[in-house]
Amino acid sequence: MASVMQNWVVRKPVAASRGGVVAAQNGVAARVGAEILAAGGSAVDAAVATAFALSVREPWNSGLGGIGFMVVQPPGGGRAEVVDFGPIAPGALDLAAYPLTGETATELFTWPRVAGDRNMHGPLSFAIPSAVKGFALAVERFGRASWRDLVAPAVALAKEGLPVDWWVTLKTAAAAVDLRRYDESRRIWLPDGLPPVSPPGGDPPALSLGRLGATLARLAEEGPDDFYRGDIAATIAADVRAAGGVLSAEDLAACQARIVPSLEIPYRGYALHAARGLTAAPTLADVLDRLSGKRFAQAPDAVYFEALIDALQQAYHARLDTLGDIKPPGESCTTHITAIDREGGIVALTTTLLSSFGSRYVLPQTGILLNNGVMWFDPRPGRPNSLAPGKRALTNMCPLVAARDGRARFGVGASGGRRILAAVMQLASFIIDFAMTPGEAAHQPRIDVSGESGITIDRRLPPLVRDRLAARPGATIVEHTAWPALFACPNLVARGEDGLNYGVSDVMSPWSAAVAEPGLEA
Repeated sequence: MASVMQNWVVRKPVAASRGGVVAAQNGVAARVGAEILAAGGSAVDAAVATAFALSVREPWNSGLGGIGFMVVQPPGGGRAEVVDFGPIAPGALDLAAYPLTGETATELFTWPRVAGDRNMHGPLSFAIPSAVKGFALAVERFGRASWRDLVAPAVALAKEGLPVDWWVTLKTAAAAVDLRRYDESRRIWLPDGLPPVSPPGGDPPALSLGRLGATLARLAEEGPDDFYRGDIAATIAADVRAAGGVLSAEDLAACQARIVPSLEIPYRGYALHAARGLTAAPTLADVLDRLSGKRFAQAPDAVYFEALIDALQQAYHARLDTLGDIKPPGESCTTHITAIDREGGIVALTTTLLSSFGSRYVLPQTGILLNNGVMWFDPRPGRPNSLAPGKRALTNMCPLVAARDGRARFGVGASGGRRILAAVMQLASFIIDFAMTPGEAAHQPRIDVSGESGITIDRRLPPLVRDRLAARPGATIVEHTAWPALFACPNLVARGEDGLNYGVSDVMSPWSAAVAEPGLEA
C-alpha cells in the first residue's frame, strides 16, 4: 500500500425534495438548474442550464466547444431516448498531418505519439463542437423553458468571472505546460505567466474568461443556429483558419445531433437505459449480463467485488478486441449532470472537452475553449477506431437512467474517462443489488477496473475485503483523493419510495453538489 497522506473523513449531503433535484460537479451550476426547475422547467431544461453554467464555473471540463450524450426518461413512463451529440472528426482532416514518431504518448490513451502531439492539443486536435446543437435538440424535444432563459444564468456568471480558489490554481497548474503555448489561453489562464492564485486572506479574485461572456450573450439572444450558421460560426471558423486548423464553417453548418432509442439493458427487474453506439454502454451491457446470474450477500463483500472484477476484465477484453480503445493513465476532462423534475422525469447528461482544458486552445474572438476530440481516434491506420475525416469516435461516456415497473427510478453518470464504466456500474449495482439509498451508494468505497489488467482498490474497504482483493494480480490499494483522481466522479438522482426526490454528488469533488428545487426542500 502506498503512503497514507490524508487524515479526514469526507462526506457530501444528500438533497431531498418534494420537487426536483439537480446534481453536478459544481454547486453554483447545480443551483442554476434547480432554479430552472422552480420556474417550471423540465429536467432537460435544468440539465441544459446547468451545462451552460458549467462552461463558466468549471470551464476546463466542458463547454461550448464540447460534445456529449444525454439520456432522457420523460415523466409518465415510455421508453427513454438518447440525444447523441458525440465526437466527429472535421471533414478536411488530413491523415498526413498526423505522422507517427515511433514513441508512445500517454496523456489519456496509450497511443503511438503523433509529431508535435498535434492530436492532443492545438488547432489540429479539434473535433466538431456539437454540444450547443445537442442542447438545442434536447430542449426542442423535451423542454418547456425558453432558450434565452437557459443561457442567461451563464451570461451573468461570465460577467462575474471565475472565482480563483485552490482548485482553480491546481487545475490550471496541471495544464500550464500546454496552456502557455497558445496566446489567448496563456493570456486568460496564466496571468503574469503563472497560474492564478488566491491571496491567503480576503476574497478570491475573479478570473475573466475572455470573450466567452459576450459569446454566451449573443447565443442567448440569437439562438443556437448562430453557433453553426451565423456570426458565431463565422468567427469560430476564422479563428481556426488563422491558427492553421481544419475545422471549417462547412463542418459547423453540417453538424447534427440526433435522437435515438436508448440501449435498454435488463438487470434484476430493472430496465437500464443507456446511450447506444460508440460509448461505454455496450460494455456495460456485457458486464451486467455476466453478473445477472449471480447472487450476492446483503452488502458488498469480497465475493461480490471479485465477481465484478472478473466481469469488468472479461468485458474489457471484448471491447478492446472489437472497438480498439486503449487504457488511459491520465485525467479526462468530462462533466456529468443528473436531474429529476417534480413529475419524475430524469435526465443523465455527460458532456466533455476530453482532456483537461481540451485542446488547451481558446479561440480569441469568442473565448471558446475547444475540445481535443481528435485524440479519441487511434492514429494508426487500419484499426476499428482509426482516425479518418468525418468519422465518429469511440468514447467512454456512460449516462444511465434506470426504470422499474414503467417508472424512472434513478439516473447516474460520471466523469473520469475509462474509469466511468466501473463507477456507473457499481452505483447502479449498489442500489439494485443491495437496496442502498443514494447517500449510501455515493459513500460506499469502490474498486476500479479500466481494462483487462489492473485493479484499483479503495483502502477504505473493510480490511478482509481489501486484503483479499489485493492478492489478485495487478491489484493496487490506493487512497480516494480529489487529486490525483484515481476513481471516476459520479453523481446521481433518484425517486424514493416515499415520493420524494433525492440527489447526491461525487464525494471527493470539492465543488460538487446536489441542489433541491428552491422552496420544495424536504
